[in-house]
Amino acid sequence: MSESKTEVLNESGSEGILERFFRLKAHGTSVKNEMIGGITTFATMAYIIFVNPNIMAVSGMDKGAVFVATCIGAALGCLLMGLFANWPVGLAPGMGLNAFFSFTVVNEMGYSWEVALGAVFLSGLLFVGMSFYKVREWIIDSIPPSLRFSMTAGVGLFLGLIGLKTAGIVVDNPATLVSLGDFTRPEALLAAIGFLIIAVLSERKVFGAVLIGILSVTLIGMMLGLVTYNGFFAAPPSLAPTFLAMDISGAFQISMISVILAFLFVNMFDTAGTLMGVAERAHLINHETGKIEGLSKALKADSVASVAGACVGCPPVTSYVESAAGVAAGARTGLSALVVGALFVAAIFLSPVAGMIPAYATSGALIYVAFVMMGSMQHVNWKSFTDSAPAAITALMMPLTFSIANGIALGFITYTVLKVSTGHNKDVSVSMYVLTALFIAKLVYIG
Repeated sequence: MSESKTEVLNESGSEGILERFFRLKAHGTSVKNEMIGGITTFATMAYIIFVNPNIMAVSGMDKGAVFVATCIGAALGCLLMGLFANWPVGLAPGMGLNAFFSFTVVNEMGYSWEVALGAVFLSGLLFVGMSFYKVREWIIDSIPPSLRFSMTAGVGLFLGLIGLKTAGIVVDNPATLVSLGDFTRPEALLAAIGFLIIAVLSERKVFGAVLIGILSVTLIGMMLGLVTYNGFFAAPPSLAPTFLAMDISGAFQISMISVILAFLFVNMFDTAGTLMGVAERAHLINHETGKIEGLSKALKADSVASVAGACVGCPPVTSYVESAAGVAAGARTGLSALVVGALFVAAIFLSPVAGMIPAYATSGALIYVAFVMMGSMQHVNWKSFTDSAPAAITALMMPLTFSIANGIALGFITYTVLKVSTGHNKDVSVSMYVLTALFIAKLVYIG
């Protein structure tokens, strides 16, 4: 048999396996489309490889180990999503949740990063349990939409404040609490330039805008002598410092309840919103029945990924809305998620690049992501004060108290009190009463 015929048979054989497993034709796609879609999704979310180690290192975690954990956690999540759910969604450690982990739970509340990882692990287990039973639907349906949208916006504001603070654009002031930083400092100026590069490129629909912005600022810093070139490829750093390092027993404290719930709720609502949005774009919704094909499996894959991520040393691993870019490029099945996962594995060998990325280069990305997330506030019912006020409190108190958990607690308490006091008891579900009582107890007895 000729060499060309053998290649054709091998290719058709591999495509046959992929067709049977991923049902490519039924989804109106091809191997080529899935490859292009997977590469596109990876390019739009690859910034997490450089951003997450910088944020998590603030908690005292080994930056090299976190870099490897980020790649492995993302790859595991993509593998689960692709093989189990057959969805075109990329997963990685969640933005906002990583900042909450380092800046609030560790730096502000004083817990060790091992205990914080234990809280991530426990929240992941709760998410898994909810995904396999009807508890998840009950909680999602019982929490008011305005509060759900405000949680996303609040996490965005929290990220934005961290980005501005890290870059030195916003600094502390004993008289006014905060004030504008010094733009003659290169770090502040480069962070601002990074944000503008990302914003302009994103609006112009440029491929991999966030990643280009981060690398551009790093290159400028290198030209100014602020960044030292360390090479491009290298053997991966050791994962040992973070692997199975979570302190689960330490997370079993009453004061950690709000932390675990914050990890759980933000992850849950972010995942639900992302998956439903991607399902619409990927034509996974049956418009006759209104049901989303494979949504239950996708939620289970996402929740299990959070547990796996905690084991290697990641904040909750979650579905990325950037997957919509891959869907727009042709991705329709889990094959594209496998491509994303494979690229995250390959990225493990880029540790020198990750080590060169300065904090101010990722600050511009944090500020950009913050503004994107704040867009969810447009869905709040602003005509009703009892809906809009709790939503605004939730969003604003996250950055002002420097805590996602406190923002959620104050927003939920305000919602329940306002609704009951104004005679709108029917708008308050049983779960809202329970959560409000827990949050009041936390604020009164724990602080």
